Amino acid sequence: MRTVTKCKSGLRIVTDTMPEIETISLGAWVNIGSMYEPKEINGISHLLEHMVFKGTKKRTAKQIAEEIENVGGYFNAATSRETTAFYIKVLKEDLNLAVDILSDILLNSTFEPSEFNREKSVVLQEISQSVDTPDDIIFDYFQECAYPEQPCGRPILGNIEIVQAISRETLHDYLKNNYTPDRMVISASGNLNHDVFVDLIQKAFSKLEHAKGLIALDARYVGGEKRIIKDIEQVNMVLGFPGVSIYDDNYFTSNILSTILGGGMSSRLFQEVREKRGLTYSVYSFSSSSAKGGLFGVYAGTGENEANETLEVICDELKKIQDHVSEEELQRAKAQFKAGILMSLESPTNRCEQNAGHLLIFNRLIEKEELIEKINKVSLEDIYLLSKNMFSQKITLALLGPVSKTTSYEQIEQRLI
Repeated sequence: MRTVTKCKSGLRIVTDTMPEIETISLGAWVNIGSMYEPKEINGISHLLEHMVFKGTKKRTAKQIAEEIENVGGYFNAATSRETTAFYIKVLKEDLNLAVDILSDILLNSTFEPSEFNREKSVVLQEISQSVDTPDDIIFDYFQECAYPEQPCGRPILGNIEIVQAISRETLHDYLKNNYTPDRMVISASGNLNHDVFVDLIQKAFSKLEHAKGLIALDARYVGGEKRIIKDIEQVNMVLGFPGVSIYDDNYFTSNILSTILGGGMSSRLFQEVREKRGLTYSVYSFSSSSAKGGLFGVYAGTGENEANETLEVICDELKKIQDHVSEEELQRAKAQFKAGILMSLESPTNRCEQNAGHLLIFNRLIEKEELIEKINKVSLEDIYLLSKNMFSQKITLALLGPVSKTTSYEQIEQRLI
């Protein structure tokens, strides 16, 4: 059973009771991420995610880790373009400890200078590692090319020069001004009582203050090409188009289209590019949606000699899907989509995250029956209309590796006509 309480402060608390299990997953989801960051502090959301674990007024970094692990618990965090999340999983009898630590790191972090400098060094290494990982950094290049000079186009991790310059005072102000009750959801799933949990949270988070924080700017799709010539073994490529926002009526259509095109071993891209031609080890499509917009794209990693043929086949498959999709393909994609939703409900951690996301995005909980109904309503005509419209838009192309002789942007445009 799912229950929501909205506190006078604006803080929203949601529980999803699962009495048949012995654990509780809980966390804080905050409506702040890299899309909210001005250029001069790009990466601060991710830096803060790291720093809150590094000591509070009553716990050292080591004590935070030990207290959770002493009871067999698990603690982690994640930053996206729109949210930052901190989550814990413990046995049901350790709920009080989990709430105390969660509130402690979000309300009482000290950013002690030596810890701040040490953890900033760790984050800078993470940025460097990402740059050295072609199949990771290619998506930052793709995002930057789709949304140049915009928060939405900047990397979640930030870049070394900007993160290096962020001060303790700036980080403290960012936490105080943006981690406010009106943009935070506390979610829990598992063996717990809603009223007891609400009482714990209200007491633990009573010091949360209102402030005027940053707002996310609209994302303006531009598109174009970013070609990075690098002496590595493989060509990494992402070819994409403007997609749909999470509020768009075509949200489910876009996800089903992506599943048919490149969402599994039975998908068109996997079968044509990998199985029939042996051009790549990895090829897939994706539909990425946010409150401000979306991107639809195809990723492939291939050899220098296979790059041009890979791009040609991808373009051909993008054209074919606009004119013919079988009923079998449609139903298989729907089954995959529905199964993913229903299987995720077996995990308290996934349920905890989904409930928080629903409240942050839609300000309400969405029943699985509503999601299934929307998936079932997607028709072949919906697929055709969306694909024709989407794939006729200006493309975004990101290429990384030995790509000096790879098909030009203009040639790809012509092949898609």
